[in-house]
Amino acid sequence: MRVLVVGATGTIGKAVADVLAERGDDVVRASRRGDHAVDIADPASIRALFAKVGWVDAVVSCGGSAKMGALETLTDADFAASIANKLMGQVNLVRFGVAHVRDEGAFLLTAGIFSQRPPAGVPAAAMVNGALESFARAASKDLPRRIRLVTVSPPLIHETAVAMGLPSNGALSARDNAQRYADLLHGDQTGQVVYT
Repeated sequence: MRVLVVGATGTIGKAVADVLAERGDDVVRASRRGDHAVDIADPASIRALFAKVGWVDAVVSCGGSAKMGALETLTDADFAASIANKLMGQVNLVRFGVAHVRDEGAFLLTAGIFSQRPPAGVPAAAMVNGALESFARAASKDLPRRIRLVTVSPPLIHETAVAMGLPSNGALSARDNAQRYADLLHGDQTGQVVYT
């Protein structure tokens, strides 16, 4: 299976790309830098990526950022950036990618647990995560050629917790999370939100 992994240099994306490659998939790695550079906040950049990469069997998006901060500290620009990047960036990967994904292919998007269990200081991230979950449920019904769409909502990943100085005991590792992405990619689910 030829799989485009977007956000392939991040904690989640690198682990996903590595696990898929280990399982024998032909992985095309895309990120802000590298041979397949893409800025998912820029629709033209997404279109250019697909034009360069050509046909794939699946797209896995582990990219996108949202602004953190308490509600009273977030600006209009913070909300707009969160929507343009993590939400519309991934929505546009599906919109523009449908024409480049083979029949019975798949899209896996990444939201996050803040949609269901937000701590203080994450209203923008929680908002876009929830929107990505709703998008998968609805857009999966419109995709042609039996193309599947699933949104994955991982918890705080162990490596991320360590990097942020947060408690990491019992947190899911990036590799274990990536195994779940790989299982979903080679499965048959669609229109669902999967909490890893």
